[in-house]
Amino acid sequence: MQMIEVTSLAQPGLEVFSTLTEAQLRNRLEPEKGIFIAESPKVIQVALDAGYEALSLLCERRHLTGDAAGIIARCGDIPVYTGSRELLATLTGYTLTRGVLCAMRRPQPLSLAAVCGEAHRLVVIDGVVDTTNIGAIFRSAAALGIDGVLVTSNSCDPLNQRAVRVSMGSVFLVPWAWVDADTYQSALREEGFRTVAMALTDNSIRLDDPRLQDESRLAIIMGTEGDGLPHSTIAAADFVARIPMAHGVDSLNVAAASAVAFWQLRFRLND
Repeated sequence: MQMIEVTSLAQPGLEVFSTLTEAQLRNRLEPEKGIFIAESPKVIQVALDAGYEALSLLCERRHLTGDAAGIIARCGDIPVYTGSRELLATLTGYTLTRGVLCAMRRPQPLSLAAVCGEAHRLVVIDGVVDTTNIGAIFRSAAALGIDGVLVTSNSCDPLNQRAVRVSMGSVFLVPWAWVDADTYQSALREEGFRTVAMALTDNSIRLDDPRLQDESRLAIIMGTEGDGLPHSTIAAADFVARIPMAHGVDSLNVAAASAVAFWQLRFRLND
């Protein structure tokens, strides 16, 4: 462990926590060099348990022998930047959740085929750009038995700092891959999946229609918060489904809708 007292906001090594944007951290041109930021001891522990590599820590001084002690012990000889709560809030622009940030190396990207593997239930996140919703969808996917997640390239990055925090580390528990928005349905069919688009259309079936549950391999497509799924995506899907609702309510937030869909359409062989 390399304990480094923060004395200046311009101190070398701190830029990953302060000045680099999410796009710069992600480094799409060289993804093998990309990093992301995990926040809070619990989330960092989940990432370490899943095999993610820690590169450096930023920690309130008071947490060195408290909440962060176990993390520091696990991370080996990496820089641990520390200072007062007030100084670190000035550095990051906000008060840290439980006083700890960890810069971690991005994993090697998975392919669609690798995520499909032996999966029975997948979710496709198509054009969802709200980081809170991304994190919540991943958390529900992990909790409710979704085997993998496919994320279209026009969606928010699941390793965005806020998405990671909202997911409570669930982004580390479910395999996921980036996919092309125009071709993923045909690729899924090649892997033996049928698709169900969650959308309100004249020909949509109820979410509890037994035809959906009978599918051995099913990919649930969730669309953007505002306009929903593109018409072309809906038209290409094998099924279009809606959640029956009361009191004239016409839709749910995409994160809430995903949780309902995951539970109803879960693969029940081992229930």
